[in-house]
Amino acid sequence: MDCIKIRFVDTPEGVESGFHRTIEEILRVAHPRFSFSRQQWRPQIDIYETRDEVVILAEIAGVPREEINLEIGPRTVKIFGTREGGPREGNARYRLAEIPCGHFERTLSLPVQIDAQTATAVCRDGLLEIRLTRRPVDRIQKINIQGS
Repeated sequence: MDCIKIRFVDTPEGVESGFHRTIEEILRVAHPRFSFSRQQWRPQIDIYETRDEVVILAEIAGVPREEINLEIGPRTVKIFGTREGGPREGNARYRLAEIPCGHFERTLSLPVQIDAQTATAVCRDGLLEIRLTRRPVDRIQKINIQGS
């Protein structure tokens, strides 16, 4: 007996997005880099702490340094940019395309507050290393409450 899969959706947009996804999958067979929309890839990240700093390592091989952007706040780091893709030669045709390209973005919540002014970043061997100095706890300002 043949079965038909039925998926119930709450809005008409759910049907439309499923339809676009199916068409996109069919067209991707012919051209692996095909996409209706701007897709994002997410670089792999490691975060570790030392006594004095938080260190973030992001795997971003093939991304030129000029295409990497960082936004650093007291408890967040946003890494974003673009990695170009496509055949290396004009008449090349993909047989397999697993290396993500295009826009990438990661927003990370940090476990401690950091001093954004002392942040450093180095990119080497396909790894972006961001070093963030921990904000000392004693820099929290306490104030006295006056009575009337």
